Amino acid sequence: QVQLVESGGGLVQAGGSLRLSCAASGRPFSTYYMGWFRQAPGKEREFVAAISWSVHRPRYADFVKGRFTISRDSAKNTVYLQMNSLKPEDTADYYCAADQDLDVITTTPSHWGQGTPVTVSS
Repeated sequence: QVQLVESGGGLVQAGGSLRLSCAASGRPFSTYYMGWFRQAPGKEREFVAAISWSVHRPRYADFVKGRFTISRDSAKNTVYLQMNSLKPEDTADYYCAADQDLDVITTTPSHWGQGTPVTVSS
């Protein structure tokens, strides 16, 4: 059973920063890709960023390039999303996800966390 637990969400002013964490447990994650998605009120869930445990090869959605950074700590089985220069349109629930397929991790991953809310005030 894969378990993903997000933390680090909260309220921040525009231009500020937050770091989200996702603690993974239940499986050896060396073959898993890890990702972050977000869902704003009234909108569909969208891909934000992804990374593998074994090879540092991050992927990003165009709208976060240069502002967000995904990283992982293999020893802690934890994935991070550093979010800088936050904008009000970044307001959403942010979800951690995991899958063993590189093509799937950016679209319909198999495993999800419960989400953590991020609110960016203007």
